[in-house]
Amino acid sequence: MAELKLIALDADDLKIISAHLQDAVGRISDIVYDNKAKRFALVLNRFDWTNTDASGHANERHQSGLRFEQVKAVRSLQLNRSRPGEVISLLAIAFEETNAPSGTVTLFFSGGPQIALDVECIEAELRDLGAAWATKNRPHHPDVGGDDV
Repeated sequence: MAELKLIALDADDLKIISAHLQDAVGRISDIVYDNKAKRFALVLNRFDWTNTDASGHANERHQSGLRFEQVKAVRSLQLNRSRPGEVISLLAIAFEETNAPSGTVTLFFSGGPQIALDVECIEAELRDLGAAWATKNRPHHPDVGGDDV
């Protein structure tokens, strides 16, 4: 499969990037914010959900870069920057508009950490940085309980 390259310019585009990054893992040390350039970036190893089947065949990960432009401020919750080697797992990315087209992009990580980006507008890019590699581990989310509706 060709390397993935996606651009997000609105909330719907950002939902597509979020879906591709579900269960991506990375290290805290691979998170960077350049205040002067108004750029936030991180490197993650994303699980390729589009290239797998229910039996777990063809499980692959890709190293990917995620970049946001027009970032005015960054806030984090429960993210321990003093442990740069700690592995984090991205669950989802959401956008809440405050004063169109401005708003807050929030990255939600497993276990509760969050990163909030105050943006002038949505301008994001997800790009694979190299070839895929096979993995034996397929992310699994146990049922939380309750009936499916």
